[in-house]
Amino acid sequence: MPASDAVLTQILAQLEAMQVSQQAMQAKLDALTGKPSSPPVESPPTSPASAHFANKPEEQAEKELVSPLDKVPLAGTSSGPSPPQKSMLSDKEREKLLYPGRVNLTTYPDQHGIKPYPLRWGAATPEERGPVVCSRLSSSLKQRNALGAHSGSYSIYRALSIAMGSLSPTHKPDYTMTEPPVNFPPQPSWFDPKKIVSFDPWGHLVQTVFKKQMDSELDIRPSIAVTKAHLKMSELDEAARKGTLAVDGELVMRSRPLKNEDGTDSTEDNGVEVTVSKAAVEPVWYLPGVAERFGISEGLLRRALFEDTGGMYPELVTRPDIKVFLPPIGNLTVYIFGNPEYLSDESKVLTLRVHDECNGSDVFGSDICTCKPYLVYAIEECIRGVQAGGVGVVVYFRKEGRALGEVTKYLVYNLRKRGGDSADRYFKSTEMIAGVKDMRFQALMPDVLHWLGIKKIDRMVSMSDMKYDAIVKSGIPILTRYDIPDHLIPPDSRVEIDAKIAAGYFSSGKKVTEADLVKTVGRAWEETEH
Repeated sequence: MPASDAVLTQILAQLEAMQVSQQAMQAKLDALTGKPSSPPVESPPTSPASAHFANKPEEQAEKELVSPLDKVPLAGTSSGPSPPQKSMLSDKEREKLLYPGRVNLTTYPDQHGIKPYPLRWGAATPEERGPVVCSRLSSSLKQRNALGAHSGSYSIYRALSIAMGSLSPTHKPDYTMTEPPVNFPPQPSWFDPKKIVSFDPWGHLVQTVFKKQMDSELDIRPSIAVTKAHLKMSELDEAARKGTLAVDGELVMRSRPLKNEDGTDSTEDNGVEVTVSKAAVEPVWYLPGVAERFGISEGLLRRALFEDTGGMYPELVTRPDIKVFLPPIGNLTVYIFGNPEYLSDESKVLTLRVHDECNGSDVFGSDICTCKPYLVYAIEECIRGVQAGGVGVVVYFRKEGRALGEVTKYLVYNLRKRGGDSADRYFKSTEMIAGVKDMRFQALMPDVLHWLGIKKIDRMVSMSDMKYDAIVKSGIPILTRYDIPDHLIPPDSRVEIDAKIAAGYFSSGKKVTEADLVKTVGRAWEETEH
């Protein structure tokens, strides 16, 4: 027996044991509550090619596979999505109504009734490609061709809302008039299964290109939304007052005046605002393509995802026929400055920053790092590029703390400030806690650039060689790189910058050696406590 089959057999055996254990627990609970015990659910076969319900009567299998969620009212209501009131049902009764069958830990490829909707990643048309279906509603459950859930980590809030009775489990979204106000037409990269593997390039158009399937009650949801907006930042107000940012009345406009207490317009300068187009993107991973990007097998990728999410998605190992996974992380937002049509026009100068989230700096202005100054500088460079006839893009990834998370990040801060915050210990402090200095693997990052139709980058505002190398390797040349000007670096974040330059990050000016790093020291907590 091949090693992979042996591993899969072991996993299935473990799942079987868990299911038997749950049956025993349920029987005990039924005995305590005086309820008749349900007939036992047969154990799944140990081969992934066998059907879990193969030996069951068809009617019973049908009942266990499809939960009658349509029958479940909101708490204290009869049927519709009216405001929830105090439920007349106990939680146990509501649980039985919401989830009437025994827990089904997983499904198998040839299980009775399962027929995934055809999906060919990278096909030439949306009709040939097919929609991404991951819904567990009864109308779509048997046709699921994707694992996971829409909305990423926010799917947990949906689950809580259903459990509390504030959301109907069968609510059908009305997507009327939600289409993009900005045209993002198909690009050649959309039809190349190797160019975009981390999200659905048709994700913003499902309301139109898959309308027929949606009208037939298949639960299909957008994974991308495109809209227009105005940016307003105090740093841009200050740049406009200093004259380093031109107010052109089209891209950069004067903000509406503030109001006095009597309702009249104030004469106080209310700064400027910038018009942008933006897109929110949820991850949709084509597992064969993701595995190839990282140079590993699809089987290893599936096993790692299964194991290190605490077995959250068993079908990663029991459904090799389903090739698409919606992970709970990986969201990003795209901000486009200027005419979006210029993105694929190689005659236009394109300015880019790929920025990884830093809540402490980006939102609350912490000066221990250069994240917000670098972001603001990139936005200003994008604006200046547009005003010179080009186009600008800022891509904001949710990769807090170098994808280590905010808790790990703050633990590192504590270690640095207690141990002497010098640049020579900057990366070592992170490695002591997290085991690595950076978990932001950039192999999937260029997908969004290919989705936008970008073919070259004239100006990249970034010091990161990882980002630069990933973009160039994906086939998009970068002509010029910009690091952050010295005058924008807060004193306490000099530790970060010097450590990065010494580690090989791009710098157009200052050179830093390992011997220099001990001289760069950040302030201690005591220096900020008054």
